[in-house]
Amino acid sequence: MTRYKRTSASDPDFQKLIVELDKEFWVRYPDTQQNFAPFNYVDDSARVIVVYQDHQPVGCGCFRPMKESKTAEIKRMYVDPAFRNHGIGKIILQELELWAIEDGFEIAKLETGIKQPEAIAAYEKSGYLRIPNFPPYVDVKESICMMKQLTK
Repeated sequence: MTRYKRTSASDPDFQKLIVELDKEFWVRYPDTQQNFAPFNYVDDSARVIVVYQDHQPVGCGCFRPMKESKTAEIKRMYVDPAFRNHGIGKIILQELELWAIEDGFEIAKLETGIKQPEAIAAYEKSGYLRIPNFPPYVDVKESICMMKQLTK
């Protein structure tokens, strides 16, 4: 049975999952991952979704407010490799967007990487469009930034 919960960045299941996410990034971006650590930090102002399959945490994501008014940044999206291609990432993204709308956000932005074609495809399928890289990714050649207008 698949279920999800809304939580915060201090949630221990979220913390475990982002450790796995960071391990995957080190494999995909061994020469540059150390540069991203400061950008990936999330504190308890972030709104977090954790997805469970039979009580096992298998995926997560979060959003946090950006300096731009009414804009949320989607971050730390991850699904355990054993559970990919089962719609879990879609659930996470949809629930984050719904929560952002409930909190008054009108735009969602995100950053992903050039070595994550499956993530790029999933975001595009969900209605995200590529945009010029926003700070702090402006001059980062490994980054792809995207945006979506949120609607109720």
